[in-house]
Amino acid sequence: MKLVDLLHRWAGGCLGILLALLGLSGAILVHKYNWMSLPHMGDPQVQDVALLSAALDSVMTPAQVPRSIIFASEDFGLHHLRFDKEAGAYTDQTGRVVAQWESKWDRPELWLLDFHHYLWAGDTGAIVTGWLALIGLCFVVTGSVLWCRSRRSFKLRPWPARMSRSAIVRHHRDAGIALGPLLFISLLTGAMLTLRPFAYVVLSPWSSATEMRDATAAPKLSGGPLSPSVNWGAVLGQARRRFPAAEFRTLMLPKKHGDLISMRMKQPQEWLPNGRTTLWFDPTDGRLVEARSSDALPAGSKIFNMVYPLHAASVGGLPYKLVMTISGLGLTILGALTTWTFWFRRPHRRGSSMRVMALSDQSA
Repeated sequence: MKLVDLLHRWAGGCLGILLALLGLSGAILVHKYNWMSLPHMGDPQVQDVALLSAALDSVMTPAQVPRSIIFASEDFGLHHLRFDKEAGAYTDQTGRVVAQWESKWDRPELWLLDFHHYLWAGDTGAIVTGWLALIGLCFVVTGSVLWCRSRRSFKLRPWPARMSRSAIVRHHRDAGIALGPLLFISLLTGAMLTLRPFAYVVLSPWSSATEMRDATAAPKLSGGPLSPSVNWGAVLGQARRRFPAAEFRTLMLPKKHGDLISMRMKQPQEWLPNGRTTLWFDPTDGRLVEARSSDALPAGSKIFNMVYPLHAASVGGLPYKLVMTISGLGLTILGALTTWTFWFRRPHRRGSSMRVMALSDQSA
């Protein structure tokens, strides 16, 4: 037990501030559509094929073709266009630009998300955040074990009774056990989203990693060059006929020669905001190449598609958003106070005090 306590304290002291920042950024991102302010972002969602195709014709200019488009949703009434590097734009649902940027630093919701997911360090940062989430899971488990020793003195407070080290440690212990289930959900889903091998291990009782990878892999077919005269109305029409009840969510243009156009749709039973019903089209003529319904995915993939909505609180409405906000703010308080007490409020050792007193007596 002493070793568990030692590891828990030292790991918390070294990594607490990073976990605190991830918790705070996550809590802010949960409510991003409430603090963002853009024209037309409250417009009702448009899913009419003719209107969407007209918007696509408007944004697909010869000078700058976006590499991807996230269509407006019920929560956010703007299309999100992504261009090469970090450039992007928001347009209303007619295709008129309402905001444009050349760098993620121009949009707070973008650099905040980039920090939360990537620590502003690309794929390497995503791996680091994944491991931080795994370590956080270990904190939840070891903290629960250590709490058992003092469970009779449990007293839940939103903030320490005093800013002394002993009071902060008691608060950390009791708040940690109370928030444990929420932190477990946040950290587990965060680790699964950023560390795909870990997700495959968790989901292995339902499906193999190969089955899940194959279910979302693009068709092994090569497309031609992207035609500037693709009939987007025909592309959307094929998708609508194939999945009449689904809503259009994303459109991905080819990254390199031979890639296909891909589209994702969301069916009514799906939790994932952008859905996992996927269609691929030939970029030369807009011909439908292949379509896969989310209903046909392996069990493991269906479970994985619930991970992001649980992590980002995109299901469950305001009550669940508040639950995940509490989780994020709780992680912020626990991590920040842990770092502070470990490095700046450590108790004086009795032996050191005795030596100081002895030296004082000798000098006297």
